[in-house]
Amino acid sequence: MTKIRSICVYCGASDAVDPRYIRLAEDLGRELARRGMRLVYGGGGVGLMGACARAAHEAGGSVLGIMPRFLLQKERIYKDVEHRIVEDMHTRKQMMFEESEAFIVLPGGIGTLEEAVEILSWARLGLHAKPMAFLDEDDFWSPFFDLLERIIEGGFIPDEFRQMMVHSKTSTAAIEALLDRVVVLDI
Repeated sequence: MTKIRSICVYCGASDAVDPRYIRLAEDLGRELARRGMRLVYGGGGVGLMGACARAAHEAGGSVLGIMPRFLLQKERIYKDVEHRIVEDMHTRKQMMFEESEAFIVLPGGIGTLEEAVEILSWARLGLHAKPMAFLDEDDFWSPFFDLLERIIEGGFIPDEFRQMMVHSKTSTAAIEALLDRVVVLDI
């Protein structure tokens, strides 16, 4: 197993979600802190984003938020942790990628899905080999995995692509799966 020091978490920024998603985000934040892994996230103080960051911070964990200036009001920056304010979404996503060694995707909306798919696309293009875990307790991400299977069956991506990601039901299982999948590129 390889040591992961920093995990990027993609998740929703809405407070109008099922409370179990908030609890899952809090559990993930606490688990990252317990393991001494830094949480890298979008910087907001609302929804799953805020819940995960608060839980990690309150448990003594290291947290880095990366927020584009235009979202400061909408996503209400969580001021108790280190932040970097950037000018646009592209810079935010690039910096989150650079600051992380692996990714966990919690339930979220179109932005969460877009971020996850972009990272998977970069992996498919050979730009990185950082593993990704999708985390839910209620099969939230199952339709996405069904679509990926159809894409694989259609020959658009190889069977081996499945090794880049896992679908986990607990924070512990997601992190353990990432640790088992870390690939070091021989550059």
